[in-house]
Amino acid sequence: MVSLTVEEMNTQLQMQVNALNASLNSLQQSFDAQTALITQLNQTIQELREQLNKNSKNSSKPPSSDGFKKPAPKSLRKPSGKKVGGQEGHQGTYLSVISDPDEIVKHMPSACEGCPHYKMCKGTACVAEKRHVIDAVVTVNVVEHQLLEIPICMLHGDTRKGSFPNDVKATVQYGENLQALSVALNTVGAVSVKRTHEILSGVFNIPLATGIISNMVKRCADAVSETVNRIKQKVADSSLGHFDETGTRVDKKLWWVHDASNCEFTYLDISPKRGYLGMEQCGVLPLFHGISMHDCWASYWSYEDCQHAVCCAHLLRELTGIAENHPEQKWASAFIGLLIKMKKVKDKAVEAGKETLSYYHYHKFDKRYDELIKQAREKNPLPVTAEKKRGRKKKGKILALVERFDNYKASVCLFIHNFMVPFDNNQAERDLRMIKVKTKVSGCFRSEEGARDYLKIMSYVGTAHKQGHNAYDAIRKAISGCPAVSYTHLRAHETPEHLV
Repeated sequence: MVSLTVEEMNTQLQMQVNALNASLNSLQQSFDAQTALITQLNQTIQELREQLNKNSKNSSKPPSSDGFKKPAPKSLRKPSGKKVGGQEGHQGTYLSVISDPDEIVKHMPSACEGCPHYKMCKGTACVAEKRHVIDAVVTVNVVEHQLLEIPICMLHGDTRKGSFPNDVKATVQYGENLQALSVALNTVGAVSVKRTHEILSGVFNIPLATGIISNMVKRCADAVSETVNRIKQKVADSSLGHFDETGTRVDKKLWWVHDASNCEFTYLDISPKRGYLGMEQCGVLPLFHGISMHDCWASYWSYEDCQHAVCCAHLLRELTGIAENHPEQKWASAFIGLLIKMKKVKDKAVEAGKETLSYYHYHKFDKRYDELIKQAREKNPLPVTAEKKRGRKKKGKILALVERFDNYKASVCLFIHNFMVPFDNNQAERDLRMIKVKTKVSGCFRSEEGARDYLKIMSYVGTAHKQGHNAYDAIRKAISGCPAVSYTHLRAHETPEHLV
């Protein structure tokens, strides 16, 4: 056997140690990589779980996306304790037409048939009970206009010929009532052109072609074009405006419908862009200097010439999502309670005829707001990373919401400082609702021109509805050349009588 010297043994041992260290480093790198992968997968699982748990109650998803599985509870409102149904003093709706029936049918007892005293008993019988059947009788009225000619005028000696009315321009044309019904079905009713053709052709037995219906819609849009331009200017000049946007499809591409409205006027326009470029194209916000109520979309803050108010209903939904998916975030539930309390106190003050809250409530709400922001920041600190990357650090949705509450505190709380500002942006969402219905029924608009015609009519009809006119009557008046829209401007906090 060859004996090894001490130096040789040390060298071999050192080599073994180096090999073990290299193996250990390799295992450590593998462990670190697996740990990072597990962390990333856990984050992905959490994000997917949150996405799966989203509904109309805890996110900005529309109620139609909930399907048959509706979230419970559907609303953050608490039971009022009032009896279900119309309250005392509520102006109900009833069938006034039954007071003057067009036909009366009397029913004698069946046992009296064949009795020799039948006629005598029928004359002395009294009404024991009344029931009414209301039905619509469809009739078609064709008016023939004949142009008369006098060969020789007895006074002047020349030939005299009459003239047709200004609204009678074609050899055969459709009247205002039928045109209004066609337009109302296709726009307000969200019925496709083909189905409108089938319904009206079946009801009236008139060969109403699909192309004719499309032309009726186009002519109605042209008739209200000037009215819609004046509506746009009225919204731009108002002291309070509601702004929102929603997606639809035009020629198989995603476009955005922008809404600018208040309690009296509705203006809708469309653009291929959702953000600042789309808002500039629609042209209301660049001219607006009042209070802009919106959902805190970043592009709205580009307009510095107006005061901003944030929709608290959107914030409540986001807070609800955090409270449900992250139970450890106790501040979220507390913030929900604070916003609802602020709204309740304001509503009571409005009912009492007050225009401001007391110093006690302002100080109490302000202090509680700052406390919850502090708690939220302590619970969600900005993540610290050793890697130096360009750009802003990724905050996550929770911290982003916390910073939004902190940075836009004045806009979030504006509704308790200025009573003309509502708690939410429901006005704009109601004005946009029919766009989603139309998209769901029709799938898309075939052209930009068709989409713009539809939005012109809906802007006009929405405005007319706010001023107390029904859709059919408003469209009929527009077709006749007398749009049913008043331009008397209300102050932003006033509400038309028909909406009270």
